[in-house]
Amino acid sequence: MILSLPEVCVVYLIRQRESVDQVLLGEKRLGLGQGKVVAPGGKLEAGEDPVTAAIREVEEEVGILLEPASLVLVGRLDYLFPSRPAWSQRSWAFIARGEWGEPLPSDELHASWTDRDLVPLERMWDDARHWLPAALSGTFIEADFEFGSDLSTVVRTSLDVATNGT
Repeated sequence: MILSLPEVCVVYLIRQRESVDQVLLGEKRLGLGQGKVVAPGGKLEAGEDPVTAAIREVEEEVGILLEPASLVLVGRLDYLFPSRPAWSQRSWAFIARGEWGEPLPSDELHASWTDRDLVPLERMWDDARHWLPAALSGTFIEADFEFGSDLSTVVRTSLDVATNGT
Protein backbone atom coordinates (compact mmCIF):
# COMPACT_ATOMS: atom_id res chain seq x y z
CA MET A 1 0.00 0.00 0.00
CA ILE A 2 1.29 3.43 -0.97
CA LEU A 3 0.58 6.43 1.26
CA SER A 4 -0.02 10.05 0.27
CA LEU A 5 -1.19 9.51 -3.29
CA PRO A 6 -3.61 12.05 -4.79
CA GLU A 7 -7.11 10.58 -4.62
CA VAL A 8 -9.71 10.15 -7.34
CA CYS A 9 -13.03 8.34 -7.64
CA VAL A 10 -14.94 6.57 -10.40
CA VAL A 11 -18.57 5.43 -10.53
CA TYR A 12 -19.91 2.64 -12.70
CA LEU A 13 -23.63 3.30 -12.98
CA ILE A 14 -25.54 0.12 -13.77
CA ARG A 15 -29.13 -0.16 -14.96
CA GLN A 16 -31.14 -3.06 -16.29
CA ARG A 17 -32.91 -3.05 -19.65
CA GLU A 18 -34.71 -6.15 -20.94
CA SER A 19 -32.94 -8.31 -18.31
CA VAL A 20 -29.52 -7.07 -19.43
CA ASP A 21 -27.21 -5.04 -17.19
CA GLN A 22 -25.95 -1.88 -18.86
CA VAL A 23 -23.01 0.24 -17.70
CA LEU A 24 -22.63 3.98 -18.31
CA LEU A 25 -19.32 4.63 -20.10
CA GLY A 26 -17.91 7.25 -22.41
CA GLU A 27 -14.80 8.54 -24.10
CA LYS A 28 -12.71 10.86 -21.92
CA ARG A 29 -12.52 14.21 -23.67
CA LEU A 30 -9.95 16.09 -21.55
CA GLY A 31 -6.94 15.51 -19.33
CA LEU A 32 -5.31 12.31 -18.16
CA GLY A 33 -6.67 9.38 -20.14
CA GLN A 34 -8.05 11.51 -22.98
CA GLY A 35 -9.47 9.22 -25.67
CA LYS A 36 -9.85 6.22 -23.36
CA VAL A 37 -13.26 4.77 -22.43
CA VAL A 38 -14.02 5.58 -18.78
CA ALA A 39 -16.87 5.92 -16.31
CA PRO A 40 -17.76 9.24 -14.62
CA GLY A 41 -15.29 10.30 -11.96
CA GLY A 42 -12.47 12.61 -11.06
CA LYS A 43 -10.30 14.14 -8.37
CA LEU A 44 -11.35 14.50 -4.75
CA GLU A 45 -11.38 18.16 -3.76
CA ALA A 46 -9.79 19.37 -0.52
CA GLY A 47 -11.72 18.02 2.47
CA GLU A 48 -13.92 15.76 0.32
CA ASP A 49 -14.47 12.09 1.07
CA PRO A 50 -14.74 9.58 -1.80
CA VAL A 51 -18.55 9.27 -1.59
CA THR A 52 -19.12 13.04 -1.71
CA ALA A 53 -16.68 13.36 -4.61
CA ALA A 54 -18.35 10.50 -6.48
CA ILE A 55 -21.79 12.12 -6.18
CA ARG A 56 -20.42 15.50 -7.32
CA GLU A 57 -18.45 14.07 -10.25
CA VAL A 58 -21.40 12.04 -11.60
CA GLU A 59 -23.65 15.10 -11.49
CA GLU A 60 -21.00 17.30 -13.15
CA GLU A 61 -20.06 14.82 -15.87
CA VAL A 62 -23.38 13.18 -16.79
CA GLY A 63 -26.11 15.13 -14.96
CA ILE A 64 -27.34 12.16 -12.90
CA LEU A 65 -28.09 12.75 -9.22
CA LEU A 66 -27.07 10.03 -6.79
CA GLU A 67 -27.85 9.41 -3.15
CA PRO A 68 -24.98 8.25 -0.91
CA ALA A 69 -26.86 5.02 -0.12
CA SER A 70 -26.83 4.04 -3.82
CA LEU A 71 -23.03 3.82 -3.92
CA VAL A 72 -21.29 0.51 -3.22
CA LEU A 73 -17.51 0.61 -2.84
CA VAL A 74 -15.98 -2.06 -5.09
CA GLY A 75 -12.37 -1.00 -5.26
CA ARG A 76 -9.35 0.68 -3.75
CA LEU A 77 -6.89 0.89 -6.59
CA ASP A 78 -3.41 2.41 -6.51
CA TYR A 79 -1.96 3.42 -9.86
CA LEU A 80 1.79 3.87 -9.94
CA PHE A 81 3.63 5.52 -12.83
CA PRO A 82 7.37 5.39 -12.04
CA SER A 83 8.14 7.08 -15.38
CA ARG A 84 5.73 9.92 -14.60
CA PRO A 85 5.15 10.08 -10.80
CA ALA A 86 2.72 13.00 -11.09
CA TRP A 87 0.21 10.57 -12.65
CA SER A 88 0.29 8.19 -9.67
CA GLN A 89 -2.97 8.15 -7.73
CA ARG A 90 -5.37 6.20 -5.53
CA SER A 91 -8.80 5.53 -6.99
CA TRP A 92 -11.97 4.68 -5.09
CA ALA A 93 -14.26 2.69 -7.41
CA PHE A 94 -18.01 2.46 -6.87
CA ILE A 95 -20.96 0.84 -8.53
CA ALA A 96 -24.49 2.23 -8.27
CA ARG A 97 -27.47 0.21 -9.44
CA GLY A 98 -30.71 1.95 -10.26
CA GLU A 99 -33.17 3.13 -12.84
CA TRP A 100 -30.91 5.80 -14.22
CA GLY A 101 -32.08 7.87 -17.15
CA GLU A 102 -30.12 9.15 -20.08
CA PRO A 103 -26.86 10.99 -19.35
CA LEU A 104 -26.24 14.58 -20.34
CA PRO A 105 -23.02 15.31 -22.26
CA SER A 106 -20.30 17.43 -20.64
CA ASP A 107 -16.91 18.81 -21.58
CA GLU A 108 -15.33 15.85 -19.75
CA LEU A 109 -17.37 12.91 -21.00
CA HIS A 110 -20.01 12.05 -23.58
CA ALA A 111 -21.41 8.88 -22.02
CA SER A 112 -23.87 6.26 -23.19
CA TRP A 113 -25.16 2.92 -21.96
CA THR A 114 -23.24 -0.22 -22.92
CA ASP A 115 -24.33 -3.80 -22.28
CA ARG A 116 -22.14 -5.17 -19.50
CA ASP A 117 -20.99 -8.08 -21.68
CA LEU A 118 -19.82 -5.56 -24.32
CA VAL A 119 -17.72 -3.29 -22.08
CA PRO A 120 -14.76 -2.38 -24.34
CA LEU A 121 -11.89 -3.31 -22.01
CA GLU A 122 -9.43 -2.95 -24.90
CA ARG A 123 -10.28 0.78 -25.14
CA MET A 124 -9.94 1.41 -21.39
CA TRP A 125 -6.86 1.81 -19.19
CA ASP A 126 -4.93 -1.49 -19.21
CA ASP A 127 -5.68 -2.19 -15.54
CA ALA A 128 -9.44 -2.52 -16.21
CA ARG A 129 -9.06 -6.01 -17.65
CA HIS A 130 -7.61 -7.18 -14.32
CA TRP A 131 -10.38 -5.99 -12.01
CA LEU A 132 -13.40 -4.35 -13.67
CA PRO A 133 -15.40 -7.46 -14.70
CA ALA A 134 -15.31 -8.76 -11.11
CA ALA A 135 -16.08 -5.33 -9.64
CA LEU A 136 -19.12 -4.91 -11.89
CA SER A 137 -20.41 -8.13 -10.30
CA GLY A 138 -20.01 -6.61 -6.82
CA THR A 139 -16.65 -8.10 -5.88
CA PHE A 140 -14.45 -5.81 -3.80
CA ILE A 141 -10.93 -5.38 -5.22
CA GLU A 142 -7.81 -3.98 -3.58
CA ALA A 143 -5.01 -3.63 -6.07
CA ASP A 144 -1.79 -1.87 -6.98
CA PHE A 145 -0.98 -1.42 -10.66
CA GLU A 146 2.40 -0.30 -11.90
CA PHE A 147 2.48 1.09 -15.43
CA GLY A 148 5.49 0.76 -17.70
CA SER A 149 7.50 3.45 -19.41
CA ASP A 150 4.90 3.60 -22.22
CA LEU A 151 2.50 5.03 -19.55
CA SER A 152 -0.16 2.65 -20.84
CA THR A 153 0.72 -0.98 -20.10
CA VAL A 154 0.44 -2.61 -16.67
CA VAL A 155 3.80 -4.25 -15.91
CA ARG A 156 3.16 -5.29 -12.29
CA THR A 157 -0.01 -6.09 -10.38
CA SER A 158 -0.82 -6.88 -6.78
CA LEU A 159 -4.48 -7.88 -6.58
CA ASP A 160 -6.63 -8.88 -3.59
CA VAL A 161 -10.22 -9.96 -4.24
CA ALA A 162 -12.91 -10.36 -1.58
CA THR A 163 -16.67 -10.69 -1.94
CA ASN A 164 -18.47 -7.73 -0.33
CA GLY A 165 -21.98 -9.15 -0.51
CA THR A 166 -23.54 -7.12 -3.32
